[in-house]
Amino acid sequence: MPLYKKAKEIVALTQSIITTIPNDDILFEAYSTQMQESAYNIPAKISGAVATDLYDLKMENAAIIRKSARDLLTHTSGLKMLGYQDTQYTQLLREALEEFRLLFVDWVAQFDPWNYQIDRWGLFNPPGVSAHDHDPDDDIPTSDDDS
Repeated sequence: MPLYKKAKEIVALTQSIITTIPNDDILFEAYSTQMQESAYNIPAKISGAVATDLYDLKMENAAIIRKSARDLLTHTSGLKMLGYQDTQYTQLLREALEEFRLLFVDWVAQFDPWNYQIDRWGLFNPPGVSAHDHDPDDDIPTSDDDS
């Protein structure tokens, strides 16, 4: 899957950058930790989205992936502001994230919006479905209803 392969490339690039970040400064250390968490989150959440057929769960994972990727972009800018010298590496990461974004857009467009459970939090429902809609599954009798 090209998206997953690009995610693994982003992890590898991030790991390479982390090895060049000075570890004698608490801010640089914090950036290293945050970048690592964001990078590893991306392939993990892709796997989570692939493992389910439900639109709402796929979209939830997609939102976390998007946030993690955007956080990595923010971290590259933050490193530059802190005086990180090897900006050619952060530029490589930014380019990989842009390639990933394009793959991501196409991947999300393939999600089936009609295979869903109503998201009662209202964030990840397909168009036209509200968190307040009646769920027909609620009308199915259960063994508890027989009492």
